[in-house]
Amino acid sequence: MEDTKIEINLNPTIPALPKFEDRTKINVRYTLISPYVSVHIYWDKEEGEVIYNIEEPVLNSDEQEILNTLETSLGEMINVSVLIQKTGDAMIEYIDKTSRLLIDELGIKVGKESYKKIFYYLFRDFVGLNKIEPIMKDYFIEDVECNGVDTPIYVVHRVYRNMKTNVKYDSIDQLSSFVEKLAQRGGKYISYANPLLDGSLPDGSRVNATYTQDITSRGPTFTIRKFTKIPWNPIQLLSKGTVCPEMLAYFWILLEYKSNVLIAGGTASGKTTLLNAIAFFIPPESRVVSIEDTRELNLPRENWLPSVARASFGEGKVGEVDLFSLLKNSFRQNPDYVIVGEVRGKEAFVLFQGMASGHSSISTMHADSVDTLIKRLETPPIELSPSLLNTLDCVAVMTHAVVNKQETRKLRDVEEIVNVDTDGNAVTTTPFVWNPRDNLFYFKKNINAFEKISRKYGMTIDELNRELNLRSKVLYEMQKRGVFDFNQVQKIINQYHKDPKAVLMAFGING
Repeated sequence: MEDTKIEINLNPTIPALPKFEDRTKINVRYTLISPYVSVHIYWDKEEGEVIYNIEEPVLNSDEQEILNTLETSLGEMINVSVLIQKTGDAMIEYIDKTSRLLIDELGIKVGKESYKKIFYYLFRDFVGLNKIEPIMKDYFIEDVECNGVDTPIYVVHRVYRNMKTNVKYDSIDQLSSFVEKLAQRGGKYISYANPLLDGSLPDGSRVNATYTQDITSRGPTFTIRKFTKIPWNPIQLLSKGTVCPEMLAYFWILLEYKSNVLIAGGTASGKTTLLNAIAFFIPPESRVVSIEDTRELNLPRENWLPSVARASFGEGKVGEVDLFSLLKNSFRQNPDYVIVGEVRGKEAFVLFQGMASGHSSISTMHADSVDTLIKRLETPPIELSPSLLNTLDCVAVMTHAVVNKQETRKLRDVEEIVNVDTDGNAVTTTPFVWNPRDNLFYFKKNINAFEKISRKYGMTIDELNRELNLRSKVLYEMQKRGVFDFNQVQKIINQYHKDPKAVLMAFGING
């Protein structure tokens, strides 16, 4: 076989995708794994929906036979768990050398172009995640959903939302084997005795899977919530219309003065995205400890201690480290801020005790309103004392919405806890609200949290309102000037913390 250098670009340029008000006009194509794989997203008249069509190299019968032979032989030779710890280039080189060695040993005749195509599949199946590897490499994909055998995989796309793909698993054995691979990659174990998987992949993506037909009638299933290496920052949320500048300026002030914030909302409403974005406002020198079930947070700071809960090994909860234990331990690590990915059980008590003792806390919780959230906190399994709820300063409620026929996420309202009595009845105020009728955000001048900050830190309400105004102008100017870079956004926010006048001057704002 002729010597040919193999090149795979796993991070092709992220294209600027056009938006279509009319879904029937969607017709775009972009590269996922260069030079081998692209995706064609288009409206299919016959199906009556938008299709996410993966375009991979086509193998003829001889090439397919060579691929099967090489995959069998490679499977016996290489240790995949060691292989995936190498860098991208090192993995490509290792698979290439080993494949060429096998081709020589087995006396296989294969041309240069054929080898390139075959090599892509070897890389995809040994290093990547088989059929779904191209989807996992798509920057725009948020969720990957498989509902069983002989049914198409669905994806949730950042721009074009829910779509059916041309990828599916044809047999129970094939899908079972893949679910086992997902478990191995996440350092977990799945079997007929333990048929449920909840974990995370090495890149941080969350994976939930089932293994047997008696649990899900179509056979094994999996759902992957993709991890964004570069998280959403406040300016991106602003440009998406998820929040308004005044809302962000409000959180900026609250976090600077160590307030306690809980973000509520339904599944995939953008709770963690908002949490990660407002964490940009934590003062740069502060020590942050985060606690999560599966790693989703990505904070642009050095003084940060991320902790992740660990499941038990086998029977008897051996080796289990749950959120409760991690949170209890975190308060001994002298944090200025504690972030809990999601509150679900007894860890809520420790979190609120921490709030009461002066540790600023941010967390998320499944609830669609403040009333629902308070009921969840006061009833089993949490059973929080109503008096402890007074340590909470505000609740931000995220929601899914359809605006101009486009699915979007909105910070629906921000509610402040004024008082919770012994019976659990809450008095709240709503300084910010999104109105779905005109798709505008409204806010009031009287902010209860500012009164708390004023009493605690000696600042006047006028000074805090002035800061709200100035900071919202800074955020608006950043959006207007296209400052979306993760590090640049954090740099400007940190600089404002140290020298606000210099930032105001740079943006032409009268302080």
